[in-house]
Amino acid sequence: MTDSEPETVDRTEGEERVPDIPADAVDETERLTRLARAAERREDDAAAEEASVYRGRREELVERHDYETRLRDGDDTLVLYPEEWLENGVVQLDRVEETDRAVEISLSGPGDPEHWQEIADHNDELVEEVAEEYPDHEANARAVADFASNHYAKPVEKLTAEEVELFLDEYYPRNAWPSETDASLVEASVRKLFTAAGSEPPAPVSEE
Repeated sequence: MTDSEPETVDRTEGEERVPDIPADAVDETERLTRLARAAERREDDAAAEEASVYRGRREELVERHDYETRLRDGDDTLVLYPEEWLENGVVQLDRVEETDRAVEISLSGPGDPEHWQEIADHNDELVEEVAEEYPDHEANARAVADFASNHYAKPVEKLTAEEVELFLDEYYPRNAWPSETDASLVEASVRKLFTAAGSEPPAPVSEE
């Protein structure tokens, strides 16, 4: 963090969601950023154009919520700032009243960000498999897959017990906005995803 930027908070922290931009828009912003990066790593003629399209979609998305994006190279973090904080691309400290309105997205998780698209496709296939056999679990399965892909760049079955607990206790109630029925099924949904991947789920969902 440079002296010209305010301190920001991770979107999974705190008792309530403070940023003005909705959670699903934040997740889509992250997804588009990772898609752009994946395109850039290719060496074909269309890669640069494809990456530009993804970034354009990302900027259009955040602009609809009066936000702008900045990449903080020092720790590979995508930051979403309310556009009213910025002038000519620079944060004006005298305009910052609630720092929690900013959102930070780490792009270097403990998984394998270099193969993010491959991992996301794998997790999507698990969701489709669960949804086909257990339609009532589709929404929960999608939430788990998005969590594993976007926040950890990991296949679902590689999530640790601590990461599953973080999903259940923090990410799921704050970002998935589940119905009472979905919330009652979520641990079973996690188990079904692990089973679809041919793996045993970790605690705290290892027992029926």
